[in-house]
Amino acid sequence: MTEKYPLVSIITVNYNGAKFTCELLASLKKISYRNIEVIVVDNASKEDPFEIKNKFPEVKLIISKTNLGFAGGNNLGFAAAKGKYLMMLNNDTEVHPNFLEPLVEKMESDKNAGIVASKLIYFHSPDTIQYAGGGSINLYTGRGRSFGKFEKDKGQYDRIYETNFGHGAAMMIRKKVLDEVGMIPELYFLYYEELDFCVRVRASGYKIWYVGTSTVYHKESMTVGKINALKTYYMTRNRILFLRRNVKGTQLLLSILFFIFFTIPKNTAAHILKRRFDLLKALYSGAWWHVGNGKSIQ
Repeated sequence: MTEKYPLVSIITVNYNGAKFTCELLASLKKISYRNIEVIVVDNASKEDPFEIKNKFPEVKLIISKTNLGFAGGNNLGFAAAKGKYLMMLNNDTEVHPNFLEPLVEKMESDKNAGIVASKLIYFHSPDTIQYAGGGSINLYTGRGRSFGKFEKDKGQYDRIYETNFGHGAAMMIRKKVLDEVGMIPELYFLYYEELDFCVRVRASGYKIWYVGTSTVYHKESMTVGKINALKTYYMTRNRILFLRRNVKGTQLLLSILFFIFFTIPKNTAAHILKRRFDLLKALYSGAWWHVGNGKSIQ
């Protein structure tokens, strides 16, 4: 069984979201691929994480005493995983019963595949695509572009093709890649960490593939909400951080100038017009973080 169905370690991070984590685990019990281990990392939740273990005793529960963020939580799971392949799943997802086989088949058939990513569908709009692969990161804005976003799913992306980045909500990593490239950078804490990791994976000679025959349903930002100060702070901080870590020389200078003279004024005006002064404060706090952290970005 292990030759045809290599062990897959499925890792999900829980932070005060036991209800959603349990819904994910219930969907995993229905999948057709049987050689799996499921690891739940609890990121110092205020809720009792043993509620999850009581309902799903087969799950390996790892409890962190501190909130390590998205990257740190996943890295804790990776360190405990025994699988040949490690599957990152957001706890606010549910999976199609046959989602795992296409990912494993791609990994097994292509030893140069470092990451494979599922098609993401909006859970509450099951005919609408969230992610079907990603284009290159804009080096001025620091933003990535997801293919198919908000398109109606008519099977147009049910293919396999190379992509620039995977989506951290549903992404399989070859264990060998983690051994060679290292863990997901924890400096980000929340947002952009998988983009940075994908850049390093591709720089190491591995390829990233989108596998459109694997489907995962995403409930989208159940943990932090769609628009709030926490998300605004980390999105601002980490967009700049990503550019500082991955762009050099004149291009980096142009990127920072673009952010200072276009992105910040544009977002400032938008937050003032909407009277979202909490978001305005978060915007400036996220940018100001870099003033006191000029060198500590590696």
